[in-house]
Amino acid sequence: MYRVRTAKGTVEASLRGKLKRGGRKGDRVVIGDRVTVGAGSGGARVIEAVRPRRSWLARRPSSSRVDRVVAANLDRLLVVVSVGDPPPSRFVIDRMLVRGESGGMACQLVLNKVDLPGCAPVVAELMRAYLAAGYPVLPTSALTGAGIEAFRAVIEAGSSALAGPSGAGKSSLLNRVEPELDLRTRPVGRRSRSGRHTTVSSRLISLSGGGQVADTPGFSDVGAGGVEAAALGTCFPEFRPFLGHCHFNDCTHVHEPGCAVVAAAGAGHIQQERYESYQTILEELHP
Repeated sequence: MYRVRTAKGTVEASLRGKLKRGGRKGDRVVIGDRVTVGAGSGGARVIEAVRPRRSWLARRPSSSRVDRVVAANLDRLLVVVSVGDPPPSRFVIDRMLVRGESGGMACQLVLNKVDLPGCAPVVAELMRAYLAAGYPVLPTSALTGAGIEAFRAVIEAGSSALAGPSGAGKSSLLNRVEPELDLRTRPVGRRSRSGRHTTVSSRLISLSGGGQVADTPGFSDVGAGGVEAAALGTCFPEFRPFLGHCHFNDCTHVHEPGCAVVAAAGAGHIQQERYESYQTILEELHP
């Protein structure tokens, strides 16, 4: 059963049989989808059709060959990472940003837990790197409230998806903005210092101050699938000024002579870490 918001209120509806049979790559209906609801037998409501999506957030665990869309028709993706406990991974951040870019969403980076002792150098480096790459960066602390008003202003405007590794504090940030949500949180595992999944299903939350937020399960294992290799360069904002200026139209931006992207990386206009992320993701798209 699905909960569907209509002009007359929220109703419960099941999927029409043809939708079940036809499939949608394992994601027939997800939060944010626009659907057509009709009457079924005995007065029950049924979802008869799903309208085309203008944006989407998909995930693919490395152990799977199938992408699963977890949210649709949202304005932006907020990639939430902890600056410590668990420590951030730039490669994971880059993969998530590629996911948002490929799904047609504006992307921002949220650095949580900036209250942790000794984290200032990590915060400064991540802010430098991702501001240079073209992304807005919000330093926050769900514990102390630092940056929460800026975070609130973002999520109360339009619709947002929050995604990030388990333990990054997505639910804690939402609880700080709106305590009435009382979203479940769990501490980071002592031995591994990695996060443990708290959010186990996706839902679309309406905020009292306006805006909607998709609360999705933690992405602890994010594969790179679902992105066309030829379009990967467009998912890196700092690549875009150089795209279309390569000698070869089908340039992969790795080894070809006359590649404008390779030249830009060599000249320092593209960060080496980001360029290496691009190369690694591209290799995964060409197994």
